[in-house]
Amino acid sequence: MAASIRLMRFGGKKKPFYRIVVADTRSPRDGRFIEQVGTYDPGKDPAEIRIKEEKAIGWLKKGAQPTQTVRQLLIRSGVTKKLGEANPR
Repeated sequence: MAASIRLMRFGGKKKPFYRIVVADTRSPRDGRFIEQVGTYDPGKDPAEIRIKEEKAIGWLKKGAQPTQTVRQLLIRSGVTKKLGEANPR
């Protein structure tokens, strides 16, 4: 099973709110997911990003591939730096 870390859309029309989830690549965008690892609220100024770092790092170590948007959110929140510190190469 290939897992990806991606956004799951919630909120009303023109007022998006996203959950950052780990899901099977075959499941639909707002369908089944394995685990929730954070939230993203672009409606706030500045945009609010909350990530459970331990869970996100654990899934990245297991091989879950983040989407482009989630990759940028992980970089902005500093999770990728902690991943590098935990796993030096």
